[in-house]
Amino acid sequence: MDVKFTHTDQELASVLELRYKILRKPWGQSKESATDSLENTSYNAYITDQNNTVIACGRLQENENKTGQIRYMAVDDQQQGKGLGKLILTALEHKGKEIGLKTIELQARENALEFYKSAGYTLVEPSFKLWDIIQHYLMRKSL
Repeated sequence: MDVKFTHTDQELASVLELRYKILRKPWGQSKESATDSLENTSYNAYITDQNNTVIACGRLQENENKTGQIRYMAVDDQQQGKGLGKLILTALEHKGKEIGLKTIELQARENALEFYKSAGYTLVEPSFKLWDIIQHYLMRKSL
């Protein structure tokens, strides 16, 4: 499966729909909570199925000091365990190297810690609890 990057509003809308479905809706959050003001300066990677439906996505944004941040990683529930998250993560890391980033950070949910560790990320510390429900952990990797 090919990893693509969004270039159109329609592609971004499809990515936002998956983000909402996986990362926000189960906790009763709004669609608006699945995006922020940095979409236009970030890199959104995604994978579609044979029907052109987005089934996996993730975003890389550039922060200060040549550090990137990966956010909004999501894989459709029916597509879990097929390596799609790894494909998205690898594409975002390659993009980070391409634009000159030295480090990537992310805030991982507890259920994703082993996934990120297996991709070479180091657990730095517990960071915050989203909606007082979902514990997140700061993780970091040098590129």
